[in-house]
Amino acid sequence: MKVLIADDHAVVRRGLREILEDNFEEPIVGEAASTAETMDAIRREHWDIVLLDVTMPGRGGLEVLKDLRVTRPKLPVLVLTVHPVEQYGMRALKAGAAGYVTKETAPEELVAAVKKVLSGSRYVPPALGETIAASIAEPSGPAPHEALADREFQVLCMLASGKTIKQIAIELSLSPKTISTYRARVLEKLNLRCTAELVRYGQQHGLAE
Repeated sequence: MKVLIADDHAVVRRGLREILEDNFEEPIVGEAASTAETMDAIRREHWDIVLLDVTMPGRGGLEVLKDLRVTRPKLPVLVLTVHPVEQYGMRALKAGAAGYVTKETAPEELVAAVKKVLSGSRYVPPALGETIAASIAEPSGPAPHEALADREFQVLCMLASGKTIKQIAIELSLSPKTISTYRARVLEKLNLRCTAELVRYGQQHGLAE
């Protein structure tokens, strides 16, 4: 098995490598610390599966996921992130992910998810299944934030968590001006007037990190 771990935290990559080596026979494990490194690795080599974080320096993980569906349409991608399924689970599946697990997941569940995805199936954790069922049963249709672009949604979640424009810019490796532009777009699309209303909206919809 050849698996690419795409995560910007070295300690996370090391932990994942150890879990894979303990549970699979002689896996070949590659690492990428940014979205640019991820795409380079995928263009250079053949992989059986990618473990992809949603938030890394450079372009957003969901944007990279969409690129992967074009570059390597048959390559299964298991999203592994700190963000709860209520935030990014549906978006990840719609973008082409074969599964979604959080970093709080027990090693046994992660191994089970990897095996299921490698078998050609999708791995949908119970919490995400409930979210999907709720969205289908919702008579009023999707919430307004579901129409946001991936980067706009990411900025919304970070602002709802109390992070400042400067903090978000540093974390996403973007300029404060760019983050302010995303904030303005979110306010307009959600018909909100200020950051305080945006934060309140995000918290009411469970989008705070």
